[in-house]
Amino acid sequence: MTALTVRLPNSVHQKVRELAERDEISVNQFIAAAVSEKMASVMTLDYLKLEASKANRSDFDRFMNLAPNVPAVAGDELPNY
Repeated sequence: MTALTVRLPNSVHQKVRELAERDEISVNQFIAAAVSEKMASVMTLDYLKLEASKANRSDFDRFMNLAPNVPAVAGDELPNY
């Protein structure tokens, strides 16, 4: 495990302490969880961007054309705006 010094504004540090206490965890655990969540978010966006870059409009159109052209099932209709 690595130790890391992080400088936080006093107001942020106070709120982190309050939230960690509310969750009955240490400030260290709270920050580690927050960093892990942010990493997961960034990595998910990177993955989705990579997958989107592989997209092909003709493949999408071909796939969508396989869907039957029938009325929506009751409860699945689009709202009228």
